[in-house]
Amino acid sequence: MIASLIVSTRLKNKFKKYSQTRLSSGLSGREIAELMLADHGIRDVNVTCVPGKLTDHYNPANKTVNLSPEVYEGRNAAAAAVAAHECGHAVQHATAYTFLEFRSAMVPVQNVSASIINVVFMMMFFGAWLLPSVIPFQLAILVIIACYSVFTLFAFVTLPVEFDASKRALAWVQDRNIVTQDEHKMAKDALDTAAKTYVIAALSALATLLYYVMIYLGGSRD
Repeated sequence: MIASLIVSTRLKNKFKKYSQTRLSSGLSGREIAELMLADHGIRDVNVTCVPGKLTDHYNPANKTVNLSPEVYEGRNAAAAAVAAHECGHAVQHATAYTFLEFRSAMVPVQNVSASIINVVFMMMFFGAWLLPSVIPFQLAILVIIACYSVFTLFAFVTLPVEFDASKRALAWVQDRNIVTQDEHKMAKDALDTAAKTYVIAALSALATLLYYVMIYLGGSRD
């Protein structure tokens, strides 16, 4: 939690810092996204603006690159990095990138796991007396372990997806002369910091999984 807070704070500070320097090309995040999609022959993906801060994402279900107002309208290294990164996911989708396909296939399983684990935790919250009346404690822990196994796998599969999208983005903005050498360093630094949040999320999921595994093993010995 501490590591996550530190990285999250650094990420916000870096984006704020890199948002203050106007991009030499003068292109906005929307223009960069549309240009990158066109360069890759992708014509069935729309670039939209969504409310919020750092809410940028690619939605493979409706094929939209969704950019926050600061990125959509921004004309700086941070906006360029984020816009190109999200388009990197669109390129992955168009080229059937293996890890993205696998992660997309896991989404329904993760959603079901989240629903199941919420029910189990709710039983625990309302009282230990409620849980044994439905399922034995050891079985409940096994259910939690199964759910967190899904969460952990999803988190680790997300890593190559995010790293690859950043790699595609940085290579394209450089080859297309969207950014100068200094602006490229800013964009890379911003995306590297963003990637660390996914690494911490994966490690956190793994730590939680191991925690419940130890609880189960301890209960089994008893």
